[in-house]
Amino acid sequence: MPRGAGTVRRFVPPVVRPGESPYVITEPELVGEAGPDGPPDQVSGFDRGPSAGGRRRGRGLLWAAAGAVVASAVWATAVFAYGIGGDRKPDPRGYRVESGSCAAVELKALSAAVGPAGAPSTELDGIEHPALHRIRCTVDFTVAVVRAPDGEEGVGWSTGYQASLTAELHKETDPRPEFEASSTLTEIDGTGVDRVERVPGLGDLAYLLIMEDESMSVRVVDGGAVVTLTLTSWMSPPDIDNGTESLPEVVDQPEMLAHRAELISDTREVMKALKS
Repeated sequence: MPRGAGTVRRFVPPVVRPGESPYVITEPELVGEAGPDGPPDQVSGFDRGPSAGGRRRGRGLLWAAAGAVVASAVWATAVFAYGIGGDRKPDPRGYRVESGSCAAVELKALSAAVGPAGAPSTELDGIEHPALHRIRCTVDFTVAVVRAPDGEEGVGWSTGYQASLTAELHKETDPRPEFEASSTLTEIDGTGVDRVERVPGLGDLAYLLIMEDESMSVRVVDGGAVVTLTLTSWMSPPDIDNGTESLPEVVDQPEMLAHRAELISDTREVMKALKS
C-alpha cells in the first residue's frame, strides 16, 4: 500500500494455544502509516470522528444545563410555597399573646345567650418562649335553674356553661400543616369527635368541632396564631346524697348547637382583642 494513503486497521484473529480460551479480545493490528492528509483512524466503523463526538458532548452539556435550571425553579417554588430549606417565619399578623391577654376575653354573644359571666376570665397557665407564646383561660357563666318544657323548675336541678380559650402565637414554625392534620382527628383528650364543619371567612382556616359529649370548639389558624374557643355545659342535681342522681325526663338538657353562631361570633371578637 502506498505511504500517505491513510492508515488501515485490520482485525487479526488471536492465536489459540492448547489449554487457552479462544474468547480473548486483542487490539487490532496496525498496518501502514497515516499520511499527513490521511483520514482519522477507523476501526470496524465504530469510532466516530471528532466532530460527531463534539456534537454529542455539546448536546449533553445543553441538556444538563437545562435540567439544572428546571430543578432550581422547582426547588425555588417549593421553598416559597412551603418554606422548605428557607428561613420563613410565620407572619404574626399583629397578634400579641402574653400574660394578661385573658383580660381581653369578654364573650358578649355567649353571655347574652346563656347568661352573664359569673366572674372575669381566669388565666390557667401560659408559655412565653422565643418559639411559642401560649395562654389558657376560662370563663364561667352564671348558673341557672333547669326548667321543664312547661316552664316549671326541674326539681332543683341546675345547669351552667363554661368557655375555655387557648391562644398560641408560633414565632419560628408555621402552625398550619399541624393545624390541618388535627382536623382529621377522631378523638381529642379521650372524647370522640362527632363531626367537623368548615367555618368560612374566619382567619386563614377555621373549623367547628362538635364532640360526642355535645361540647363545641371553634379552631382557627391565622398566620402564626392558633385560637381555640370551646363551650361546654354541665348539669347538677339538687342533692347527690339523697339518691336523686338521674335527670328527670321532663327536663331538657342544654341544646349546645343552638349557641353555635354565638361561639363563632365570640371567637372572631377574641381574635380582634388579641391584636389590640
